[in-house]
Amino acid sequence: MNTREIAAEYRLSHWGQVMQERIESGLSIKAFCKQIGICGNTYFYWQRRLREAACEELAARVQKEAAPSQKSLIPNGWAVCKGAEAAVTGKAVAIEIGGFRVIVEADSEAEILAKVCRVLKSLC
Repeated sequence: MNTREIAAEYRLSHWGQVMQERIESGLSIKAFCKQIGICGNTYFYWQRRLREAACEELAARVQKEAAPSQKSLIPNGWAVCKGAEAAVTGKAVAIEIGGFRVIVEADSEAEILAKVCRVLKSLC
């Protein structure tokens, strides 16, 4: 592990502690940020980075645990989510995650699909 990786882990750990302190304090985000002397935008940046790191770690773990036959079905950069079901019907794929259903037709626009994927990733 190099110094950049160590520094990144330290920052994530610190940010996680700050998030936990805020939850335990029972204060609103705005009040908590004012109390500890940080900008609300900083708090939300830290929160986003923590979520991204958690999703990346989960995706790496899922890919590592996936069976060889299942790995070939997962495109690079994608992860299998627990509780998700997919069904292929004709020229469409229906994906259900957390009570939501996304149907991807063969002629679906790539830009719209990319936006949907970004939203789903943010929910991970």
